[in-house]
Amino acid sequence: MDYNSIANDIIKNVGGKENVKNVTHCFTRLRFVLNDDSKANKEVIEHIEGVISVVIAGGQFQVVCGAKVTKIYDEVVKILGEQTATTKEKISLNLILQKISEIFTPLVPAIAASGLIKGLLSAAGRLPMFDAFTATSTYTILNTASNIIFYFMPIFLAYTAAKALKCSTVMSMVLGAFLCHPVIDALVQDVSTPSTIFGLPVIKQAFTIGESTKIFSYTESVIPILLAVIILSVLERWLKKFIPEILQAILVPGICLIVMVPIALVVVGPVGIYVGYIIQWLYQSLYSFSPLLGGTIVGGLWGVCVIFGAHRALLPIGLNDVAISGTNTLMCFAGSANFSQAGAALGVALKSRNAETKQVASAGALSAFLVGVTEPAIYGCNLRLKKPMVCAVIAGALGGAIMGIGNAVNTGFANNGILTIMSYYGEGTSFSQFVFYLVGISVAFFGACILTYIVGFEETADMKPQEKIHHKGTDITISAPVEGKAYPLTDVKDEVFASEALGKGIAILPTKGEVFAPCDGTVSVLYPTMHAIGLTLDNGAELLIHIGMNTVELNGDGFTKCVNEGDRVKKGQPIVKFDVEKIKSLGYDTTVCVVVTNGDSFKDVSGIGTKKVSENDNVIFIEG
Repeated sequence: MDYNSIANDIIKNVGGKENVKNVTHCFTRLRFVLNDDSKANKEVIEHIEGVISVVIAGGQFQVVCGAKVTKIYDEVVKILGEQTATTKEKISLNLILQKISEIFTPLVPAIAASGLIKGLLSAAGRLPMFDAFTATSTYTILNTASNIIFYFMPIFLAYTAAKALKCSTVMSMVLGAFLCHPVIDALVQDVSTPSTIFGLPVIKQAFTIGESTKIFSYTESVIPILLAVIILSVLERWLKKFIPEILQAILVPGICLIVMVPIALVVVGPVGIYVGYIIQWLYQSLYSFSPLLGGTIVGGLWGVCVIFGAHRALLPIGLNDVAISGTNTLMCFAGSANFSQAGAALGVALKSRNAETKQVASAGALSAFLVGVTEPAIYGCNLRLKKPMVCAVIAGALGGAIMGIGNAVNTGFANNGILTIMSYYGEGTSFSQFVFYLVGISVAFFGACILTYIVGFEETADMKPQEKIHHKGTDITISAPVEGKAYPLTDVKDEVFASEALGKGIAILPTKGEVFAPCDGTVSVLYPTMHAIGLTLDNGAELLIHIGMNTVELNGDGFTKCVNEGDRVKKGQPIVKFDVEKIKSLGYDTTVCVVVTNGDSFKDVSGIGTKKVSENDNVIFIEG
């Protein structure tokens, strides 16, 4: 898969580089913020190789690419350069949600890894045969590893917040590390001894939670460092306006640290702690009002929030809950939604007779079931087919309600998948709470699967199997489109062509840089980079002529087109000219691959073998 080509196609169809204000990515999506959404061609992008779907929500033009998103994103960033980091953005609700997503999304893999380790350790601690294991240094070390992301949360959040707010990542991390330092932690928790900085009082406070008293600490906290980085970003930009550039490297970070340390301890730190407790109190009040209602709403609508990217805005609530109380219920209810999406996708896979739909749905179901990543299931089939999405919402709401009734909780902050299931039976969690969690996710998963299978769905046009045209009894010969030495396609140094995944054909090492029409037909595709041509021949064959390996990177340099897409061509008519020596000098393989892409419409397709060929020699033989 040519990720550079995919990235180029996506950027072209979102309106070009000049229309991209900002781009980020999460597990499965490229998240574009565009200057003008009307310039983006949603329909074309949805049919680009590697793209699953396109969603426009939350002020973002979201291109869903699944597991390949990181590689595509890297190519997108190379093409866009630094422009995505230099645009001044107007503050709005959409921008706030976007920044929250940018801050918390990068932490999810580490949180998921922590949840996996916690689950395994919890399972070991509950089994009689592993009683001795919990007292070993191995258990202590692994348990510490699972807590690192939470204990040093201010440092990690400082980094991601600085990236999102475009200020110094190192200085932000220094602030986060300062709040976690053992000396500062001990000073803040020593409520009996007053402390000051520059004569200002360092605020310390004890809170009563239930029957216990908790002295606040900045370790594991969420809100204080976010407020601190916001102020740091403003201060940093202000200082750079007045301090000469030659002195900025020393004075800006120095002044920032001197100013931010007292602000962190006297103002934003305490305010952040209070805000965190208020958020936790509000959430717990709503939950206490009706756990059943809370479970129903979150379990049913979490998947809908994923569609709009709004679920990221809820993560701070769950993380804050863990930091303050040591448990959270939000991720339990979200688990019901995750498993319901997996079940609905499995129902699609079992019900559909289309091989492509089965493959997409199965992959989505597996991703959601194992690790709780639901985007492939949602965008790959459930949302596209509509009814499975409705079934998932219903089953998720029912599973969440069951969890609410049983007061299911998570003792950490683990993503919801079968691999992290034991993290919901950690220390302080009763067996009955864990049972209600298991029943909830089971009802969500199997309920959505069965409901989807019974209700059914109507496959969209792009998911229905195409009716194949079979050319029975018609034998076809195809001439060489380029002069050179022909050899088997399976010997090509490119896995995609060599595996014949695109179809059977022939490879030719060219001695002349000119591609001719091998038969009469139509130019169905001519890539802007001119390295690949699609031909629909009058004899029924469909050809892909690919010039060189990875030559898309040349962006058309060394290529000249002789025809346009849609043109009729006659046998022997020049289509594209290319500079063989120039392409070689730039380090690219010049092999031309000629592939019959609709070979399944015929009995067999075979190549001539190894031989020197000219434009009049037959090189591909098709048996009808």
